[in-house]
Amino acid sequence: MSNYVDCLIIGGGPAGLTAAVYLARFRRRVVLIDGGWSRAEWITLSHNLSGFPQGIAGHEYREHLGEQARLYGCTAEKGYVHTLIRTDEGGFVAEMDGRTISAQTVILATGVVENKPPVPHLADAVKRGLIRTCPICDGYESRDKRIAVLGNGPHAAAEAMFLRTYSSKLALLLVGDVVLPTSTFDRLVQAGIKVMAIGAETIEMREHGVAAFYAADGQTHNFDVVYTAFGTTSQTKLARSLGARMDEAGRLFVSEHQETSVPGFYAAGDLVRGLNQISVANGEAAIAATAVHNALPMDPAS
Repeated sequence: MSNYVDCLIIGGGPAGLTAAVYLARFRRRVVLIDGGWSRAEWITLSHNLSGFPQGIAGHEYREHLGEQARLYGCTAEKGYVHTLIRTDEGGFVAEMDGRTISAQTVILATGVVENKPPVPHLADAVKRGLIRTCPICDGYESRDKRIAVLGNGPHAAAEAMFLRTYSSKLALLLVGDVVLPTSTFDRLVQAGIKVMAIGAETIEMREHGVAAFYAADGQTHNFDVVYTAFGTTSQTKLARSLGARMDEAGRLFVSEHQETSVPGFYAAGDLVRGLNQISVANGEAAIAATAVHNALPMDPAS
C-alpha cells in the first residue's frame, strides 16, 4: 500500500501533534506516525504549561492535542518508520511494516528518551511523584523539600545547583566511580549541597512518599523527592540515515525555520538543540509547520 502526502510527521509527542494541528488547519494532506511513547508521559502533573493553572498530566496533554489534530482531519497512525529515503525528485519515501508513504516534506519529532536511573520499580516511583526528571518543569513544586539529585557526573552537579534555588535541603548522590572536577565540587560545597557516593543497589523506595538511600558512609538518607540526571539519548536513526547535520549529542542543527541541513526535512522538539520544554517544542512545531506550508505549492480554495 502506498500513500502520498504533503507532509509526513514522525513522532506523536507535543511537537509532532502541534505540527499536525497547524498543517491540518493549513488544509494540507498530513499523516502523523506515532510510536506510542513520548517523554511527556513522565510528567505526572505539570504546572508550567501556559493556560493550565491547576496543572495537567503529560498523557492528558497529549490526548488534548491528538483530539485537536483529528478534529481538523489529521490522520494519525500507530507504528514505526524503519527507513526514510530522500528521492531524486526531492521528496521522501518512508518504509513501515507493510506500508510505504511518500511525502513531499517530513517533520521529525522523535525526541529523546530519558536514560533510566538505577531505581527499582521506576514507573511506580514516577507515578507517585518520588522520581522526577525536569527541575525546570516542577522545581517550584519541590521548594523547601528534602531534594536529592541522582546522577553520575557534571550534568547532575549542574542540576543540583539549579535546584538550590528552591531548597537548602539538597544533596547530590553520585552513582559509580565518579570524580567531579575540583571547581565543580567546591561550588557545590559553597552552595551547601551535600555530595555523597552511593551504590546502585542501595536505592530503595519507601512508604509515605519518602525515598531512602544508603550511602557509602553507612547511613540511611531520606528525601522527599529525587531528580534523576543521567541525561538523555536522542532518537536520531532516521536523521543520521539522511546525513542531517547534528552535534555530538545527536541534537539536530536547524535553520530559523526549523529546516535541517537536508532540504525539505524539518525537525522540532527535544531532538533539536535547545531547551527540553513542551512550550519550546510547541513553538518549534508551529514554525516548522508554517515553513512547510509556505514551501509547498499553493493550494487555493475552489
